[in-house]
Amino acid sequence: MTNLYLGYLVFFIVATLFSFLINRLFLKFSKNLGTRSKREIIRWETKHKPALGGISFYILFLLSIISYAYVFNQSGTIFNKQYIGFTLAVSLAFLMGLADDAYDTIPLLKLSTQLFCGFILIYSGIYINIFDDLLLNYGLTLFWIVSIMNAMNLLDNMDAISSIVSVFVILTGMLIIYLEDDITNAYFLLLTGVMAGVLGFLYFNWYPSKVYMGDTGSQFLGLFLAIIGIIYFWNLPSPSLPADRTQLLDTPSFLLKSSKNVLIAVLAFIVPIVDTSTVFINRIAKGTSPFIGGKDHTSHHLSYLGFNEKKIALLYMIICIVSLIMTYYILQYIDRWSILHLVCFSLYILVVFLTLFLTTKISSPKSANSSNILKTK
Repeated sequence: MTNLYLGYLVFFIVATLFSFLINRLFLKFSKNLGTRSKREIIRWETKHKPALGGISFYILFLLSIISYAYVFNQSGTIFNKQYIGFTLAVSLAFLMGLADDAYDTIPLLKLSTQLFCGFILIYSGIYINIFDDLLLNYGLTLFWIVSIMNAMNLLDNMDAISSIVSVFVILTGMLIIYLEDDITNAYFLLLTGVMAGVLGFLYFNWYPSKVYMGDTGSQFLGLFLAIIGIIYFWNLPSPSLPADRTQLLDTPSFLLKSSKNVLIAVLAFIVPIVDTSTVFINRIAKGTSPFIGGKDHTSHHLSYLGFNEKKIALLYMIICIVSLIMTYYILQYIDRWSILHLVCFSLYILVVFLTLFLTTKISSPKSANSSNILKTK
């Protein structure tokens, strides 16, 4: 086991260094690809910068698969229907994001591709499994995939935020795998490789950023993280459930136990879920489309209140850290999940939502402009 940990550590260090070097190389030689301003996603900063970070994520993902298959001598376990479906889906998401960065594809094409990714995953056996009705499970899976892919896309509106959120979602997945004593499976190495890719990119994405991840990165990461959410958050095994789960399908007991999995999924994705929900609520209330870009995200309103970009990134990081600690406490110290536990942890989610939602009500770009808050420091 010691050799396995050492192998993971060496792989993580090499992968992080590789991500750093390849992003630096992309930054040095990039001239036009990804340097445009898009109509759909309105950046907080008006300066054009290359949006090439997603390429390094995908390369590290592929290297992780190759390493697990050949370096860790596990080729016989990774080439199966589920892993192949996983790889095909995230590859399609990557290519769609790359095309969007290069050519400004229409929103309908993006949505169709996201749904197709979901169908690939369902066919390969990766879907949310909390209902007895498969159609309900499939429908919730498609909704989850499209929602998270778009939430991560919308969250990429200010330096470092999407990168920070991605790191902590990955850490949550790795924590669950570790607590299940299952670090020899392929997903642990995939999470290690992709996290290394994000950390190497974060060096250049931290304020003041030199590069964005673009749709190439946000679409790849959105689907990758959504899949990890399905496997390790939504479908988190509950040892207290009976072997015949149908015995509890219509009882409050089953609903209570299922709520634990839902809560962990929301805790892991709390920042993108809260931000996207806030934007949707505010835009629908104003009668505007929630699917277009704008400077009305929670991060923007925090800036209007006087927070600089570093403090905003650190604030979101603190929220992610608290959520990760809560997830660890739930998994490690709560043996019998109760309504009291559900209420207590749900209150934390509600407090985060209301706090960030209220910032959108007490701030405005006009007041920020009048006090020169919008100036970059």
